[in-house]
Amino acid sequence: MLRTRTWLPLAKNLRFYYTVKTGQTTKDPHQVSKQIYSRIKATGPITVADYMKEVLISPTGGYYMHRDVFGESGDFITSPELNQMFGEMVAIWFLNEWSKVGSPKPLQIVELGPGRGTLSQDLLRIFDHFGALQSASLHLVEVSPVLSDIQAKRLCIQTENIVDPTSVIYRQGISHEGIPVKWYRQFDDVPDMFTLLVAHEFFDALPVHKYQKTDDGYREVLVDVDSNKEHSFRYVVARDETPTSKLFIKPTEKREHLEVSPESLILCKKISEKLEMNGGLALIADYGHSGTGTDTFRAFKKHKLHDPLVEPGTADLTADVDFNELKRCATEAGGVIAFGPITQRDFLLKMGIEHRYKALEANAKPEQLEGLKYGYRMMTDKDQMGERFKFLALVPSVLEKILEKYPVVGFH
Repeated sequence: MLRTRTWLPLAKNLRFYYTVKTGQTTKDPHQVSKQIYSRIKATGPITVADYMKEVLISPTGGYYMHRDVFGESGDFITSPELNQMFGEMVAIWFLNEWSKVGSPKPLQIVELGPGRGTLSQDLLRIFDHFGALQSASLHLVEVSPVLSDIQAKRLCIQTENIVDPTSVIYRQGISHEGIPVKWYRQFDDVPDMFTLLVAHEFFDALPVHKYQKTDDGYREVLVDVDSNKEHSFRYVVARDETPTSKLFIKPTEKREHLEVSPESLILCKKISEKLEMNGGLALIADYGHSGTGTDTFRAFKKHKLHDPLVEPGTADLTADVDFNELKRCATEAGGVIAFGPITQRDFLLKMGIEHRYKALEANAKPEQLEGLKYGYRMMTDKDQMGERFKFLALVPSVLEKILEKYPVVGFH
């Protein structure tokens, strides 16, 4: 998501949402801050990765756990919410590549971190339009109770919560198109079958470790309490090497600052293994870099930059995705081949978004034109989302011969 951009009222013409009233995000807005403060006082400084986990997904006050964080009243806006063109291009990509391998069934569509369910909604609409939902199901990996409520209202005719503590599924329902929809808290629990997986703005929220180059080599940046102010925090540099700095920093590294997300690498490996064993396709879209990023850890609140260490739990924390590392991790075992990363602008234009835009423009009502143009420009302009966002595709290596003859659309 382009979190540095201000949400404009005109974009309201493009999407209409269910309103979920979450008035009190937590009983005490400083609860997360107090938890982290107490933890550090008891055990010493913590890694930025641990800080991110506590801030974002703490059950008692985590940022994602108790509020609707999207849209005008939230802290950022995502491409699928600007208008339906983004989701349509992603859906067409999946349909095209799926058809190359004979459209195998049963089929599961998987989305990691579905937000308000907008992208999944567009995927199901396009798949249904082309009669491609027979023997299909939708599987959503979501940790937030509030967001899963919003997703359920958007996507399903009816849903039910599953209270069985032994079940890996915590909610299930039937979509408006008539297919099963299931919710999981972790990717490991998603069934093994042919999978079309999309992760849009998911990896950027996974925890990162931060490192700084010193005269003694790379040292990890930690979060400590600020003794000058109650329940406030500051960065400190570890005196000695930490286990992760020994594991993840390469001897050839030259950057003054860098960030590593072990959780991202582990997850990317698991996705690759699922594709290799069961067949499927994956599309990862996020803002990031190709191994050149340095100090990108930041926070956003009400669409503006915010100090990550101030009022934790009230702002989104994020770091740019290292697509080079994702690609390396995905392909190192040899079972999967990767395409990209390419810019969002290149992907969308190659998928034909310009033609779709012109078709929508020709049929739009006068009051919709400004919003339509705004959304198109936000997604494709080089100084907006067009260059900052990258796309990476993963496919099983057994398809290599087919793809040599019929290259992966959007990436050539």
